[in-house]
Amino acid sequence: LLENRMKYVAIYAAAIIAANLSVATFGPMVTPINAFFLIGLDLALRDFLHTRLTRWQMIGLIVGTGLVSYAINPASGMIAVASVIAFVASSCVDWVVFIRVTGRWLTRSNTSNIAGAAVDSVLFPTIAFGSLMPEIVLTQFVAKVAGGFLWAYLLRNKVSA
Repeated sequence: LLENRMKYVAIYAAAIIAANLSVATFGPMVTPINAFFLIGLDLALRDFLHTRLTRWQMIGLIVGTGLVSYAINPASGMIAVASVIAFVASSCVDWVVFIRVTGRWLTRSNTSNIAGAAVDSVLFPTIAFGSLMPEIVLTQFVAKVAGGFLWAYLLRNKVSA
């Protein structure tokens, strides 16, 4: 059981790190692709891990992954800083919404993903690129919600396992 949890924790961290490195390399144009595949995966996995980890383990995972993300990618300057700030803020919002919403896991996950995606979509590009870019924010938000829905749908049977 612990081995399975660690596998999902590693995938969760790898998705954030891969997203950061690709933005540092390719710039804002890659953010919608990252938003759908990598951040959508992160949003759904975070909710999946909510059902597997204690509150303190979840806090440690959120903060620890943010710090590791920055440590691996400090040369990217504001992208790394923006990632840590947006990641921790959106993770906390997602977590609070997830634990307060009732019902089936898929409903809770998608509801919290919308909240987390909204926070991340505004904070990350605004901090990383120095200005509010409404088209990037909107594109990222839609891609994160769609990606989060897809990944949550794919993970839904594992939650009961």
